[in-house]
Amino acid sequence: MDRFPTTEAVVGALRELAAAYAREIEVTHDIGADQTSRRSAAGIGVVRDPDGSLPHEAYVEFGGLPRVSVRLHPEGDALITVEGVECPDVPRDDVPAFLRSLYDGLAHVRARRFPPGYFLVVPLPGDRMHKEYMPVINLSPWLSGRVR
Repeated sequence: MDRFPTTEAVVGALRELAAAYAREIEVTHDIGADQTSRRSAAGIGVVRDPDGSLPHEAYVEFGGLPRVSVRLHPEGDALITVEGVECPDVPRDDVPAFLRSLYDGLAHVRARRFPPGYFLVVPLPGDRMHKEYMPVINLSPWLSGRVR
C-alpha cells in the first residue's frame, strides 16, 4: 500500500518538510489531461484520461541551497532536480526521504576517474540509494562541496 496515494498527499508532506527545515516552498498544480506534462496528446479541453480519472500533477520549488525542485507526476513517480541535476523516476513514496537526505547532509557526490564523471548519491531508507550520473561540467558550488 502506498504511503502517499495521491499527489496532494505528497504535497502535504513536502509542505511539512519545508516547515521543518525552514525552507520557502512554492507549489503549482496542473489538473486535467490537457494540463499535465505527460498528456501532450490530449486534445484541447480534454481533462479526463480515457479511464475517466482526472490526472493531477504538481511542481514544487524549495528556497535556499541546494536549489531543489520536484515535479510530481500522476503516474506515481517524480522528477527531482538538485542544483540542475535531474533525478528522474523517483517513486512518489521516496520523495520526502530523498529531500530529508539532502537537507540532513547525507547526500554526497562520488567522483570517478575514468571515464571522468560524478554521481549524485542520495541515501534512502532500507539501505537503498538513488544514484544519478553528472558530467564534470555540472558541478555547482553546493555539489563541489560534497565530493568524496
